[in-house]
Amino acid sequence: MEKPIIKPKNTNFSSGPCAKRPGWNIDALKNSSIGRSHRSKECKEKLQDVIMKSKRILDLPEDYLLGIMTGSNTGALEASLWSLLGCRGVDVMAWENFGKDWVKDILDQLKIKDVNSYIYEYGQIPDFAKINFKNDVIFTWNGTTAGVKVPNANWIPDDREGLTICDATSGIFAMEMDYSKLDVITWSWQKVLGAEGAHGMLALSPRAVKRLETHVPSWPIPKLFRLAEKKKLIKGIFEGSTINTPSMICVEDALDALNWIDSIGGTKELVNISNENLKIVEEWVDNSNWAKFMCESKNYRSSTSITLLIKDEWFNKFSEDEQRGMLKKMLSMLDKENVANDINGYPKAPPSIRIWGGSTVQNSDMKSLLPWLDWAYNSTKNNA
Repeated sequence: MEKPIIKPKNTNFSSGPCAKRPGWNIDALKNSSIGRSHRSKECKEKLQDVIMKSKRILDLPEDYLLGIMTGSNTGALEASLWSLLGCRGVDVMAWENFGKDWVKDILDQLKIKDVNSYIYEYGQIPDFAKINFKNDVIFTWNGTTAGVKVPNANWIPDDREGLTICDATSGIFAMEMDYSKLDVITWSWQKVLGAEGAHGMLALSPRAVKRLETHVPSWPIPKLFRLAEKKKLIKGIFEGSTINTPSMICVEDALDALNWIDSIGGTKELVNISNENLKIVEEWVDNSNWAKFMCESKNYRSSTSITLLIKDEWFNKFSEDEQRGMLKKMLSMLDKENVANDINGYPKAPPSIRIWGGSTVQNSDMKSLLPWLDWAYNSTKNNA
């Protein structure tokens, strides 16, 4: 086929760190408080501004606490596991790589005995009817490495006995979520916000705070994960006093992203942008003779981490290593043409293409990308 003419204006489709918001340039960071102590009045105000703006934009419940954590979403989630677990059994679900990491932590690091683990292959999702809500329940809202999301929180009962701990990093801001069903919510700035990495956010319900103030885990807790001291919540974490030194450049970038959300109409518009990106890809897949979704169920299909497999019989006659080699060649063509960067599937996932469809990716860029995928695949196939 002929090489397409129109290219995406922004060629970054990485699933993390993700594309910056439309119109971003380095001037967005010019007011950052570099060289200042993060304990100074000016810096603490900016850190608290990130907390308050995030809570307002997301419309988190008023009685939920929100704090900034080190180590991106991973640090925020790990702090939750190490600080909150241990007083009851655990049900943990995993259908992609990061969820499987949480299973390893619970079984191998914390060595909790009473654990029900529900581990599924990439593209699949657990049977939520099996979950025991007398236990603490841990899950990812959106599987970044598999393109699978939970459709809603209706499967979580209001009268649950355990806590629900949700890794929400590639879903929150781009997907509608019932926060009242979630006792712990974690995410990072570098996903849907398109801000810089290394920092995470941690939201706690009153039930989660009560756990911290009544339960002391049997294991030692590293300082970076410590949310309470002797059954007393470390309140400063949720008031702009971070556990360790944050990057004030990253803080400025997060504020810029949050201000952008306000300027376009809030999270409702973010959800619309991401849903439209998925719709554009779905219409293309419906007419494709070589691509299909890793997640076959439309109800569970992610609008952010849009993950594609190759269904062409010609491609699937090759070994997995050969398939990865051909995908590498195909995606290298797109990179050289300055069309798409970083859209290879997650290394531990099956050979795949993963396109970020989050809210900083403009719908016009998604439309421009897809003909180039056809061109690169057919060129790879014809020259094999």
